[in-house]
Amino acid sequence: MQLAQQRRQRLELALFATIMLAIMLFAFTGVAHAGADATFNTALTKFTDFLEGSGGKIITVLSLAGGIVGLASGRFSLGQVAIPVGVGVGAGTGIPIVTSTVTATV
Repeated sequence: MQLAQQRRQRLELALFATIMLAIMLFAFTGVAHAGADATFNTALTKFTDFLEGSGGKIITVLSLAGGIVGLASGRFSLGQVAIPVGVGVGAGTGIPIVTSTVTATV
């Protein structure tokens, strides 16, 4: 009997704590405005510039070098040629497409 009463008291306490937490969350939250926040604009600009510039070229060259090493090792596959081409196209044109899509969506 006491065990059931203790469990009921714990359940009531947990329910009370959950309700109080929910009330506090609703009371202290602010309004969110989509697209109005510019917190990550600087980081996004730097990262995008890096990938569209020298970073994209470096990634493409490293991918191409990996494909050439694979070809030199004697195991030819179309993926060793297609993957570096895809990486180059993705680094060159994919970043602006993704950035404009995210900007248009938000």
